[in-house]
Amino acid sequence: MASASRAQFSSRFGFILAAAGSAVGLGNIWGFPTQAANNGGGVFIVVYTLMVIGLAYPLLVAELTIGRYGQANPVQSLRSILPSGSRWLGTLLALVGLTAASCILSFYAILAGWLVGYFLSPILEAIGLTGVSQWLETFSIGRNLFLMLLFMWATIHVVKSGVAEGIERWSTRLMPILVLLFVVLIGYIFTQDGAVDGLKLFLIPDFSQIHPALIHSAMGQAFFSLSLGVCTMMVYGSYLKKDANLPRTAAEVALIDTAIAFIAGLLILPAMFVAQNHGVTIYNDDGQLASSGTLVFDVLPAMFDTMGAPGYLVASIFFALMVIAALTSSISLLEVPVAAAVEELSQPRNYAAWTIGGMISALSAVIIFYFDPLFDWVIVASTEYAQPILGLIFALLVGWIWHRDQVLAELQKGNPAIAAGWFWKIWPVYVRVVCPLLMLYVFFA
Repeated sequence: MASASRAQFSSRFGFILAAAGSAVGLGNIWGFPTQAANNGGGVFIVVYTLMVIGLAYPLLVAELTIGRYGQANPVQSLRSILPSGSRWLGTLLALVGLTAASCILSFYAILAGWLVGYFLSPILEAIGLTGVSQWLETFSIGRNLFLMLLFMWATIHVVKSGVAEGIERWSTRLMPILVLLFVVLIGYIFTQDGAVDGLKLFLIPDFSQIHPALIHSAMGQAFFSLSLGVCTMMVYGSYLKKDANLPRTAAEVALIDTAIAFIAGLLILPAMFVAQNHGVTIYNDDGQLASSGTLVFDVLPAMFDTMGAPGYLVASIFFALMVIAALTSSISLLEVPVAAAVEELSQPRNYAAWTIGGMISALSAVIIFYFDPLFDWVIVASTEYAQPILGLIFALLVGWIWHRDQVLAELQKGNPAIAAGWFWKIWPVYVRVVCPLLMLYVFFA
């Protein structure tokens, strides 16, 4: 167990914003709206919400509980819930989780760097630096390296400052700004021709479009959007005070994450139809998004270009929003290996943040130099394989290996009456049986 002097979030509100910031990322603002646009709009929201409740939320409680019980980094936390003869397995699982988080950050930093470039580009264009503006939007090794390093510097700067002074302070600043920028942009987009068509697609469900592929997409989106399976929520849970009500806290994090995804849909789908009204191709002949993977880099900038002078401001605000979302996720990803280095190797936090951040930046640089063979491979290996497999194993550990009385005792510290409530009657069996079966379906489908 960690010492009593270990860093903690100073308030439950700070934790909720930090954990929600970890969950809120490009998956919400980019992935969720494009998934909705490709899968029937409103009906996708209904299925996605059911998957958050039925899959993501129970697993989020499990990871937070492991972390707070251990009051330490994932290596110690996972070891603490295993029998003495098999604690090596906890070390192995934690190392795989640390590696997966680092790999996700390595490609995430490249994507986020592009967003930084698109944020700066319209500002530079407006003041006459057209050449620099075009360079920031043009794919090249030099541009990719520069922007990746700029984003990683910001991530390291936050993480090196610690839990309360770094992660919590910046999360409580950035998350309200994120919501404010959303409100401003939604208010603007709703004044444009074509926005109502996108709003109708997003809000009116067509249940005739429910099919296995839609259910699979919603399930995967719900799982990945809450940062499950790579120890980030385990680390954040370890910084929680013992009097926090874990099921309620997890519900609040899941609610904020889902709300941000919904708000992103209110922005992106109407914006797509506004772009279509300006002559930008959105859907191809078979009804699928023409550029779902590059939506924010192709379709939306094309729309901003048609707006004239106001387009520069709108583009900068939109990409500022994207950068903030990416940063709140990247700091949680870097915190996973940094927390382990600080506690397992007794490294000073400042040194650990710069050293590990530098190593991940080096991995990002390798991906940039060998982009075609490595970029997609790292994404698939870390998010489609490592993340769901680890999430499945964590569910099995909590459901089958960790002693039931210890789990209950940990949950009772924040809610003494929990044993008599409906949550404890359902959740242990649900995590033991239902969650693994659902995750196996997601993985093998």
